[in-house]
Amino acid sequence: MLEIRHLKTVQALAECGSLTRAADSLHVTQSALSHQLRDLEGFFGVTMYHRKSRPLRLTPAGQALLDLAHNLLPEVRDVENTLLKLGRGKQGRLRMAIECHSCYLWLIPSVNAYRAQWSDVELDFIGHLNFEPLPALAQGELDLVVTSDPVEMPGLVYVPLFRFEIQLAVAPQHPLADCARIEPHQLADQTLLIYPVAEHRLDIFRHFMTPAGVRPQAVRTAEMTMMIAQLVASQRGVAALPTWALQEYETAGLLKGRPLGEGLWSDLYAAVRVEDRDQPFMQAFLDTVARTSFQELTNIRRFDVHAD
Repeated sequence: MLEIRHLKTVQALAECGSLTRAADSLHVTQSALSHQLRDLEGFFGVTMYHRKSRPLRLTPAGQALLDLAHNLLPEVRDVENTLLKLGRGKQGRLRMAIECHSCYLWLIPSVNAYRAQWSDVELDFIGHLNFEPLPALAQGELDLVVTSDPVEMPGLVYVPLFRFEIQLAVAPQHPLADCARIEPHQLADQTLLIYPVAEHRLDIFRHFMTPAGVRPQAVRTAEMTMMIAQLVASQRGVAALPTWALQEYETAGLLKGRPLGEGLWSDLYAAVRVEDRDQPFMQAFLDTVARTSFQELTNIRRFDVHAD
């Protein structure tokens, strides 16, 4: 029966030109190599090389195996390297979903920094899911979910990334723009622009307005941060946005951010499966996200520092 080792043997014979040098290159004894060749020749009833030729010459049967070796062995080596990298945690796949709509603004620099060091890890962003990301993560359809709304599920662990402040975005001409801070009752006559997310999952509702028994006059949704910012700038409403999403619009003079109460802070996590948490490529990604975020973003805090 033909085996991978036979292809490697014939290739070594052709490259080395003698049985002795071929045995050395394969790290076996000449006797063991001769025995392997005799078994192969006996099984197929052929000879692989001319015994009396100097340098060694392959027979047609040997040449047929050599041709196969040239085609097959590179693929075998590629798979071997892949398996070694996987076994050492150097290679893998990260299929990510982001529940935080504005997180793309800061996550892309982290991804770019990670790719430079871990080019063998395949990164995919899975957007517009028609299923819930966290159950999909638990079932193996995703590998990582960025979320500020952790839900206890068997097999999942939530790795803290950082805490961030949410402020009210208003147009510079808006009456609330000059307020030192915004209280819940001041939003009762406002149109609140939100991402298309259930209200009970939005911090502006669950940690600010709902506890005060207040609802906005109207609620409108928009998918993209840019669209929300444009609507706010044209005084079509106000929005609760992370300070990193506000920064470029404040710099351009299009929006102003006002603190919500004593400060509305939210926690951001990376949800991963328990068995993947300590994989080197996963740990490196989480470390890169943390390091790059604190380099790139302002007004974020580590979890051991509380703003409340």
